[in-house]
Amino acid sequence: MSVPADNLMTHDQSPRLIVDGEPVEFSAGDNALVAMLRAGLHPTGGGCLCLAGDCPHCVATVDGVSYVRTCQVAARPGMVIKRHPLNGAPPLPLNDRPGPDTIARHLHCDVVVIGMGESGQAAAAEAQRNGRRVIALDAAAGQEVIGIYPGPLVVARTGDGMLHVHPREEITIATGAAEIHPVVPGNHLAGIVTARAATQLASAGVDLGRVVAVGTLPEGLAAEQADGELIRFEGDERVEAVVMRDAQGDELRMACDTVSIGLGLSARDALLRMGNGIVAVRVVGEAARSSDIPPCPKAGMVCHCAGVTVDDLESVRERGFHELELVKRATLAGTGTCQGSVCLPYVRSFLADRGEALQPPFTARPVTRQLTVGEVAAGSYHQATPRTALDDEHRRLGAQMERAGGWWRPWNYGNTDREYWAVREAVSLGDVSTLGKMQVSGPDALELLERLYPTKVATLKPGRSRYVLLLDERGYVMDDGLICRDDETRFTLTFTSGGSSFAELWVRDWAEGWGLDVRLLNQTMSLGAINVTGPLSHELLARAGLDDPPQYLHHKIATVAGVKCQVFRLSFTGEVSYELHHSVADSVALWRRLLKLGADLGIKPHGIEALLKLRLEKGHIVVGQDTDFDSTPRRINHEWAMKLDKPDFVGRQAILRTNKLPLDRQLTGFEMEGPAPIEGELIWKGSDYAGDVTSSAFSPVLGKAVMLGWLKLFDDELPVEVTINGRPARRVPTPFYDPEGARARA
Repeated sequence: MSVPADNLMTHDQSPRLIVDGEPVEFSAGDNALVAMLRAGLHPTGGGCLCLAGDCPHCVATVDGVSYVRTCQVAARPGMVIKRHPLNGAPPLPLNDRPGPDTIARHLHCDVVVIGMGESGQAAAAEAQRNGRRVIALDAAAGQEVIGIYPGPLVVARTGDGMLHVHPREEITIATGAAEIHPVVPGNHLAGIVTARAATQLASAGVDLGRVVAVGTLPEGLAAEQADGELIRFEGDERVEAVVMRDAQGDELRMACDTVSIGLGLSARDALLRMGNGIVAVRVVGEAARSSDIPPCPKAGMVCHCAGVTVDDLESVRERGFHELELVKRATLAGTGTCQGSVCLPYVRSFLADRGEALQPPFTARPVTRQLTVGEVAAGSYHQATPRTALDDEHRRLGAQMERAGGWWRPWNYGNTDREYWAVREAVSLGDVSTLGKMQVSGPDALELLERLYPTKVATLKPGRSRYVLLLDERGYVMDDGLICRDDETRFTLTFTSGGSSFAELWVRDWAEGWGLDVRLLNQTMSLGAINVTGPLSHELLARAGLDDPPQYLHHKIATVAGVKCQVFRLSFTGEVSYELHHSVADSVALWRRLLKLGADLGIKPHGIEALLKLRLEKGHIVVGQDTDFDSTPRRINHEWAMKLDKPDFVGRQAILRTNKLPLDRQLTGFEMEGPAPIEGELIWKGSDYAGDVTSSAFSPVLGKAVMLGWLKLFDDELPVEVTINGRPARRVPTPFYDPEGARARA
């Protein structure tokens, strides 16, 4: 954007800002809106202006930031303002260059007071007299409070960053009241202002011309009173007349240049509604008043933010939406720039007029102002994504790295099919260092695990392992993994990569709550783990010095390729598999030696993409993907992993109770011809919704698509024939591949 040379400012001129490429003079103390109106420019083309930050009619793009309320921004020399398109949203930035960093400052106090009008000042003074440390936040001083959060935390936007204020005792809300705007035909025209705004504009030297006042007269301003019922505004782009109806039903047209609106006040209580239940919140002054309820609107725009008219309200009501929260969602009234400040009184009035009781205002949620991404993120820091000790090795081998389970992990090494077939027909290595690993020892170790897990742990002999579910008190599946017994009083537990941190907290919390004498050691970061899998695994490990590997679901300490390992025999892939747990200091050496020893065996590393396909063929679940928040062992077909004849375990009572209820849905297997549908695809039984797909892949070894998914019961039975992605599919038992498990136990 360039300004013509003859328009450039000289030293003896007033300061200027730039609006749509044209210089606009302003005076000391002006906000951007006043400067624009003095120059005859309306920010949005029309609509009632309040000059208090309550309405959406003054928003513009200011210095590159859209949806800025120009009435809340002090005019500055060189400020660049671009008005939004009359129809549509402002354009997105044309480049992806990051903006300047937005800082967040943390402040602590006893009491935070929001709003510094008379009531706010009085509340702050009272708290200070009582020895409280007070922080005052006021939009007029450039501190816009945008939300109240649990903590409690009050977040405010300022000109130089965000304020995160932490009050210890109380939040005092003194935000005053907003003026009620008109809802009649023509309320979109320019030249309509609230009574308070009319007073401010006149004081700032803005020429309002001939003023007609509807309702309360503006203070300190000559205006012609319009009596009767407001019917409509007339004009082209700007208001030219206001039409009233008198007591006899006759219409009176009053010509004007500006209309001042004084229809009452609505408590500016969004922050109060946001903070209820979080901390001691006190409201004072006009913010505590009962809101005036205007007459039910008959026609006109109710919500300018979302373009909702009176006819739209009537339409959704006729379709059965009678509750305020539902009307809000059905029309989007109250979800835009002003967050219901303008439209809420009228929506409440409309519903009351249609026979509903006067409903309380809808729930308020942060934020009350539109923020930039930088402002939202201020004070937040990305927790570094951990990497395994083999991260450099994966990248050296050309792996595409992705975040999975809270770690950087290899998605593939460039050819997923080759990785897949290496597992099925040769031998492959997988980095499973991300698995949660915990040692539990001590006199009460067995008692802890018996109480915690739904399986019988006492029957597990040293050197043996068992697949287990981890349940919460409601009997829902939280995680899964292995219990491995090392000796009489020492056990090794494994958890999923994504669930290990919470699982550790869970185990520690129960151990402490039960007062058990145990020692818990999280070894997730200190131990690496490499999965050696495939029919040639025995040969590879024999070359590495492991001539007597453990049997299926056994484990032992052994030296492999010169590295001390705890070797676990299991299988997630459906083939012979050994997990080699070892010190992370030895991970690179062990990885390289195994690759070298298996070079003539067709050894290749495999990534997560191939692993997910391999495990799906075996019907193994991924907790959090194939399970939901209310997945019980019965619902996921894992009742075999529970022993309900145990005296007790976490979740047992809930399981006994829910097992009495009819089964409503179950995780089942499906197969179909052709390519696999996307995960999340819906499942249909005829025209009835029947469920959704949680995992899907095309199986190279089976030559068809296989899936896991949730399926509803119809007449107490699971349907066999269903439709997925418009194609026929069949419910089949799992595992899909090698159902007897002979290959994994070979």
